[in-house]
Amino acid sequence: MLSPRKNNILSVLYQLFVSVLHTACIHKERDKERMLHFSGFPEDVKANIGYVLTDIDDTLTNDGRLPSVVFTAMEDLKKAGIRIVPVTGRPAGWCDHMARMWPIDGLVGENGAFYFAYDRTRKKMVRRYWKPEKGRRSDRKKLDKIKEEILKKIPGCAVASDQAYREADLAIDYCEDVPPLSMQEAEEIVKCFMKSGARAKISSIHVNGWFGDYDKLAMTRLLFEEVFNESLESVKDRVIFTGDSPNDAPMFGYFPNSVGVANVMRFKGKMISEPAWVTEKEGGYGFAEMAETLLSRSSSKTPSEASKPARPL
Repeated sequence: MLSPRKNNILSVLYQLFVSVLHTACIHKERDKERMLHFSGFPEDVKANIGYVLTDIDDTLTNDGRLPSVVFTAMEDLKKAGIRIVPVTGRPAGWCDHMARMWPIDGLVGENGAFYFAYDRTRKKMVRRYWKPEKGRRSDRKKLDKIKEEILKKIPGCAVASDQAYREADLAIDYCEDVPPLSMQEAEEIVKCFMKSGARAKISSIHVNGWFGDYDKLAMTRLLFEEVFNESLESVKDRVIFTGDSPNDAPMFGYFPNSVGVANVMRFKGKMISEPAWVTEKEGGYGFAEMAETLLSRSSSKTPSEASKPARPL
């Protein structure tokens, strides 16, 4: 039988071992969560990608404009047989134009309120809403009341300039066409929405609020089922999602091959889920970088280059 003194020593050693093991596990989990440079995206995964989903504002744009490299990148992806689906907070009016005019296969708008897909063979726009028109009209009345409260409570914010073209949500501008407000003030706008039972998300330019049990990911599931005849769960390993801000977090968390353009780093530590990969460049130039890297052939690299591990940020 061990003496009390030896028992105490063993107990202390055991507690020390448990503490060290726990710390090691925490560091291991943190390492898993570290964002990696997209230049190290694995060659075998590149060959498997069949879909590119992407946010628009500050993911495809730089300083509010779409650089020409974005459309070139989209055309290159399409030529390679990759389907492209923007997933955005922008309004229905804009999304109708994009579905018709952009080299894309459909898109999700107003943070998941609907998807639009233009059938070029039949020359018909497919519009799928989460809520029927009656429900959207009822929500609008409630959102109008919240709008007045927000404008009174948060000086400097404004109703977004694209609000007239929206069908389901309310967008409050905190830095697009107004002098930038702080992230704390943006979070106060979120609280105003949530206090009234609405959902709300912060994008890089707006705070969007709505009534309904949906988000970007929920509507993307429907689009894949109804437009592509695919279960999103079964093909998510073949998807790249690119984004830049907290309202992209559900997509970052769901897709193993999620990519943030470089400006996502301003929200590092402020999102419930962060992207697995990050580009070197910001906005649309980062998206073009992603497309170029994705479409690059492994044969263009030396064996030593192809085997280099991705660099953590």
